[in-house]
Amino acid sequence: MVLRLAIFGQAAFGREVSERLLAAGHAIAGVWAPPEGRRPDPLAELAREQALPLFRHKRLRRKGVAIPECVEEYRALEPQLNVLPFTTTILPPEIADHPEHGSICFHPSLLPAFRGGAALSWQIILGAQVSGVSVFKLSDEVDCGPLIVQRGGVTVEPTDTMASLYFEKLYAMGVDAMVEAVQRIADGRAELTPQGEVGASSQHLVDDGVARIDWDRPALEIDRLIRGCDPAPGALTTLDGQDVRLYGGGLGDENGSGSGAVPPGTVLGIRSGALQIATSAGVVQVQKLRLGGGGKVIATDAGLAPGRRFR
Repeated sequence: MVLRLAIFGQAAFGREVSERLLAAGHAIAGVWAPPEGRRPDPLAELAREQALPLFRHKRLRRKGVAIPECVEEYRALEPQLNVLPFTTTILPPEIADHPEHGSICFHPSLLPAFRGGAALSWQIILGAQVSGVSVFKLSDEVDCGPLIVQRGGVTVEPTDTMASLYFEKLYAMGVDAMVEAVQRIADGRAELTPQGEVGASSQHLVDDGVARIDWDRPALEIDRLIRGCDPAPGALTTLDGQDVRLYGGGLGDENGSGSGAVPPGTVLGIRSGALQIATSAGVVQVQKLRLGGGGKVIATDAGLAPGRRFR
């Protein structure tokens, strides 16, 4: 059996899922992608290439209420299933609950752990050792719906960043899981497994309040923060009153550094091309920095002499 789908998504992930679903014989009734930006959106480009109905609304709700025109244009296409491969759009119930098979959504963690819109970052920041992907049916509570497909066993290495965890480890697994979930529904063999609350956690978005480094914390925690904010928003610190973003984190080389004799946040020098910075317990290193509003520079070009101190 093939299904008539509504796709709510964006980016390369949304495009690849949609391409795979088309190749499997499913019909895409319409695509909802973000509004036009500085860069072309890959999912929107696919819709244009395939002459699929494309909608680029900034939102589908206004003051918490569904926008009637958006609901009408959606329902006119008569989809049987909503597929959310990668989206920040909040679907109103008038859309989420309308199709015969409801709505399914991708999430880059082993739910119920790491619910929320920054699951990738928080897995790094909080030191998760194993990760995976989940496809679940939308419910009233965020990321709490019953599971349809879940794949795990992905090791989170102590060198992983938010980007490497997603693009190198979870991306392809997530595409496969989304396609499998749609096919299970199409074949009438989807089993909905309640998530339960054992091991459940929920985290908010990673803003500058989260990203700001407390140099009085130990190196292990600061390293995780830097990697969890890489590439966005970038771990935040201050140098001479100017904001600085740090990237390419890792545990530093304490051999001969004398880190215990200087205040936390003090630059110790360059080793193996990385800036070494003292913390309250240990040393962290960074490969790149963004000083003020400028672009990224590699550590060796930042011009930071030993003794300079981040705050």
